[in-house]
Amino acid sequence: MEPLLEILEFTGRWTWWVVAGVLLLLELLAPGVFFLWLGVAAMIVGTAVLFVDLSWQWQIAAFAVLSIVTLFLSRRLFAPTAIESDQPNLNKRVQLYIGKTYVLDEPVVNGQGRLKIGDSLWVVAGPDMTAGQKVTVTGIEGATLTVAKVHDEHADDSE
Repeated sequence: MEPLLEILEFTGRWTWWVVAGVLLLLELLAPGVFFLWLGVAAMIVGTAVLFVDLSWQWQIAAFAVLSIVTLFLSRRLFAPTAIESDQPNLNKRVQLYIGKTYVLDEPVVNGQGRLKIGDSLWVVAGPDMTAGQKVTVTGIEGATLTVAKVHDEHADDSE
């Protein structure tokens, strides 16, 4: 505790401004936005110490409380907000294929085949079927579409 008191006595009223500077430099080096709010708390304490004579115990207590308050407020004020969209699958285009009917380009043999959607060729998994068979995409497993035979001969093609 003695070295801390010596540093506080040596830097005097500028201690918290030095601490704030160090914390802001750490913010530049570390990912995220954590040290910024600790630096803000140190600046607030540094400003208070310039106008009010506080003991070092009160300064540290004020810094601890202000650190918690600034972190809490920053999380509340800058929390990401969910954006409602009329196209929730815009960046998940493969989700748009589920439930649609397509024609197999290659047969499904031993549970695997290929299906062309637009200008993309997809690996599909499902029961063995012949090329030209109508299939409905029922799900996605990684980069593989799961398909099922279309039993209704009057089903509409999506393409």
